[in-house]
Amino acid sequence: MPHIFVIDDEQNIRDILEKYLRKEGHAVSTFTDGAEVLKALETIEPDLLVLDIMMPKVDGLELMRQLRKHSTVPVIVVSARDEELDRILGLELGADDYLTKPFSPRELVVRIKNLFKRVNGTGQQALSDGWKVGNVQLLKQKRQVLVEDQELVLTPKEYDVLSYLIQYPGQPFTRETLIEVLWGYQYAGDGRIIDDLVKRLRKKMAEANSVVKIITVWGYGYKLDEEI
Repeated sequence: MPHIFVIDDEQNIRDILEKYLRKEGHAVSTFTDGAEVLKALETIEPDLLVLDIMMPKVDGLELMRQLRKHSTVPVIVVSARDEELDRILGLELGADDYLTKPFSPRELVVRIKNLFKRVNGTGQQALSDGWKVGNVQLLKQKRQVLVEDQELVLTPKEYDVLSYLIQYPGQPFTRETLIEVLWGYQYAGDGRIIDDLVKRLRKKMAEANSVVKIITVWGYGYKLDEEI
């Protein structure tokens, strides 16, 4: 049974989300601020976080910063703030999706289901084993990336970027295409969220001595280097 942390300082939102998520068969723990979550994470490893940004003590963004130092657990950010900068910052810090309040609990449930499908490798693009380019091997069912047989630890969205590009080595994709593939909808903001994901992914691949590169196609987007 997937265990979901719901972190929000508004009790009515916590109660509603807990009710809907338990009805879907999830175990749910609720928290009022990030400080409580950091303490809980010392003993509990959740499968997903639903995280509000504006909270007392440790807010959602600071919690994301600390969380991503040691964990790749999927995170859906929810916030009453609909500013583009907040969305970009949340996604840059490693959030996997972003919902603006007020939102339908049913929509959140659907997004959680879709995110679990990607994390568990049961989405529509799932193949039998995975792909290998150069010294990089991607294992679809395990959602695992190996470089020279050493695991490359990625966030869910970093994995999704590499998973898509490695299927089409040498083929360039626009930022808009990658955003739609990763989030399942057309994002109204700019492409900086993709740029930041690629920047982090490049750094991790370089540190692991990957001979495969993600190349910038100027004025267009990105492609996986097929000349290895």
